[in-house]
Amino acid sequence: MTIKTEINTADLRKALGTFATGVTIVTTLDKDKNRIGVTVNSFSSVSLEPPIVLWSLKKSSPNVAAFDHSGRFVINVLAQTQVNLSQRFASSIQDKFSSVEFREGLGGLPMIENCVASFQCMTYQRIEAGDHILYLGEVNEYARADYPTLIFCKGKYMSGQEIEAI
Repeated sequence: MTIKTEINTADLRKALGTFATGVTIVTTLDKDKNRIGVTVNSFSSVSLEPPIVLWSLKKSSPNVAAFDHSGRFVINVLAQTQVNLSQRFASSIQDKFSSVEFREGLGGLPMIENCVASFQCMTYQRIEAGDHILYLGEVNEYARADYPTLIFCKGKYMSGQEIEAI
């Protein structure tokens, strides 16, 4: 391992990418009630009492106004079989929800079907940090299923295998 004393953003991104994460699609509604969804791997648990989760969105995203206006969002944790949805919601296509199975959750927000888990949240706090906005949400309702979770690491989709701890 080589210690870097000068920050090179491309190399830093590779180093950060060594941390495996789950893959989520965060959804909301904009001011005109249009469905909005983005692929996110910055999801994290923050607190159990009260139940708070966190995710981040780049400040330059065209979806910032929708998440700010709504005050609510749903975090949909993807299953291994949903790589296509991850790619779809990471793209710039207009109607990302076309042919996607979803149902309406609290406040009419879209909840993607067949996910590993979903967390319906009210925005608890919004924090600007560098080139991103951190959204902390208080979990109002959640659901989970027993499907294998989609994992992302080193710029690739992966599947995890259980390892017996020693």
